[in-house]
Amino acid sequence: MKHLSISTTLIIAALLMIGGINMLQARSIYDIKVQKPDGSEIKLESYKGKVLMIVNTASKCGFTKQYDDLQALYDKYGKDGFVVLGFPANNFMNQEPGSDEEIQNFCRLNFGVSFPVFAKISVRGKDIHPLYKHLTEKSSNPKHSGKISWNFSKFLIGKNGEILARYAPTTNPQDKEVIAAIEKALK
Repeated sequence: MKHLSISTTLIIAALLMIGGINMLQARSIYDIKVQKPDGSEIKLESYKGKVLMIVNTASKCGFTKQYDDLQALYDKYGKDGFVVLGFPANNFMNQEPGSDEEIQNFCRLNFGVSFPVFAKISVRGKDIHPLYKHLTEKSSNPKHSGKISWNFSKFLIGKNGEILARYAPTTNPQDKEVIAAIEKALK
């Protein structure tokens, strides 16, 4: 087997870093690409300067009613630069079995969701999406890391991409602590 020169190895490493940021640990949440329900990709960089609430969602969960509360937050603070980003995931007891189209229809028809709901992803395990790898690993999220325990875990992201807070599935999006944190982040 032939050995590669140092310069060839460096070029290959640089190309992997440029083209494969989602394969490696992202340096910033804005480096990560996510898939829309239509299959197209968008970089989270397009939300730079906004306050985000990233939520792993499911249609057949006891917390599914939180869609109403998430939509109310989006309606109230959207004009100020707040965006809810929903990421359907079927990691917990097959509670999100539908296709991306079925999920979109469910959210719109049952809860009037107008905030972005992306293509279904995995939020834990071997096939964890790079976004959730970034949100849950200690190296990229030292204050709020740890595995996702259930549907409707919520992460509050500041205007600069910093992970400001993490809320358990049982924490209602309309909780006064959540609202105070959103309002502080929007200032």
